[in-house]
Amino acid sequence: MTVQSEQRPDITAKAVDNPPAPRRSAWAQAAWPPIAFVVLVAGCWQIMASQVGSVLVPGLPDIVRAITDTVSSGIFLPELGVTLLRVALGFALAFAVSLAAGIGMGRNRFLRRFLEPAVLLGLTVPSLVWALLCVIWFGVGLANPVVAIALSAAPALTLNIYQSIASIDAQLVEMTHVYRFPLRRRLRYLWLPAVQPALFSGARIGLSLSWKVIVLVEVFGMSSGVGYQLNNEFGAQNVAGVLAWTLLFGVVMAILEYGVLQGLERYFTRWRKASSV
Repeated sequence: MTVQSEQRPDITAKAVDNPPAPRRSAWAQAAWPPIAFVVLVAGCWQIMASQVGSVLVPGLPDIVRAITDTVSSGIFLPELGVTLLRVALGFALAFAVSLAAGIGMGRNRFLRRFLEPAVLLGLTVPSLVWALLCVIWFGVGLANPVVAIALSAAPALTLNIYQSIASIDAQLVEMTHVYRFPLRRRLRYLWLPAVQPALFSGARIGLSLSWKVIVLVEVFGMSSGVGYQLNNEFGAQNVAGVLAWTLLFGVVMAILEYGVLQGLERYFTRWRKASSV
């Protein structure tokens, strides 16, 4: 009796004949959605400008020309540097205060009750009010934008950190107490890892508030910076110039978001396993 062997398909031959499609790089997969959004917004703006036909709604060529003139004039980088310095100092102050206050509120009931009105007040007061008050109180000095940014960004960051501390597993807290971890080790191995996601989300919120506040402060009470230049373009009724400074400012924010914040977030959360579905 002869047993006929089962005919099996030649998998290797098929794989050679039909090689798998090359997989797009991770950078391309991450870059095309925001690029598509920018192209869509630019196209809609150009259509609107063509339909309106007014100097108050400049077209893309006029905006590009204004951006080129602003960058080539040599004033963009110095003014941007002044604004970035003020934002960095104000955000650093807000971050330090929020970290201490948020951890304290999460670990101490009296401190939580004591600081809750301050956090609520900070969340409800508009940034414009802080900008005006700091201009009145501190004049045109460096303390003016730094304090205004700290007052605007600290409440949201404090609330994020407090909620992260309050959500820590009670068994982990009890374990650090049983083994008598010193404060430095609790901070390093328990509290900071717990608030890590809140720090990055709070940093994004705080930075967005900081940009808005610094522009207001520079418009009302400073003689330098991006907000001051925006005020000058507004006084000259140069809509293309206003949009040029706004877009350049937005490019800097995008660089900080995609190049700094997301890079740091990927580095500090590299131990997490991403879902494949």
